[in-house]
Amino acid sequence: MPTLINGKATSEKIKTEIAQRVSEIKTEGGKIPHLAAILVGSDGASQTYVGAKVKSCEQVGFESTLVRLEETVSEEELLKVVEDINQNPDIDGLIVQLPLPKHISVVKVTDKIKPEKDVDGFTPANVGRMTLGWPAYVAATPYGIVELLKRYNIETSGKHCVVIGRSHIVGSPMSILMARNDNPGNCTVTLTHSRTKNLPEIAKTADILIVALGKPEFVSADMVKEGAVVIDVGIHRIEDASKKSGFRLIGDVKFDEVAAKASAITPVPGGVGPMTIASLLYNTLLAAEGKIYVK
Repeated sequence: MPTLINGKATSEKIKTEIAQRVSEIKTEGGKIPHLAAILVGSDGASQTYVGAKVKSCEQVGFESTLVRLEETVSEEELLKVVEDINQNPDIDGLIVQLPLPKHISVVKVTDKIKPEKDVDGFTPANVGRMTLGWPAYVAATPYGIVELLKRYNIETSGKHCVVIGRSHIVGSPMSILMARNDNPGNCTVTLTHSRTKNLPEIAKTADILIVALGKPEFVSADMVKEGAVVIDVGIHRIEDASKKSGFRLIGDVKFDEVAAKASAITPVPGGVGPMTIASLLYNTLLAAEGKIYVK
């Protein structure tokens, strides 16, 4: 049986560590971390994600502000709300929940967020700093994956890491983090995507396989080397009449057959997903304490 990399348990441990630090800050009479979230429209998945983030803030003792805006809000109005939060000294971190309505430019909105408050790690300043190996807010999902590798003592130095998927949110930053001179890191990295030729053959050379393609059960056992570490970032809801909810969640990896070959693997659900919120909270704590951008 492979090692099951339990993101749910690890994220709870990180939240406990953050809550302890918040308790110390209160005792010291310091500033309690404060995260603001902007939610535009009424997309069901977005509401669920934001709700979970607000609940997690309460769990660790953070203050939180949720700004709800109508789907019809103008780009100008949204930029004004972002700027107001930028200028509010009480708020340490700001996230704008994606996706945004089509009439609003994600580029403009992201670029408007003050880098010091960009706890999602999406602004050009933070992406650039991460690329250079400088202190930065690293995007929550890649940061969560790195933290899982670290806490499970998975050796990465000198290993071949194959990343499937090149999104700016996961695949691309993941390739940079795994190649950097750090631990985890020091991998030889191959970044692959939908246009890569011989993708199954390349995947099979990986000591560490990180799958963030967004295609349900794309990776099968014949694409995985015996003893590989497999990180599944995908999450898909599929209909399942045998379940009380009427659906079940699966990843980008055929879990049962790949687990039989892997030395360690993340499940879906309960793997990478819970780590995303824990990473966001950690970034907010860093922001409140001025650990990345000196206040």
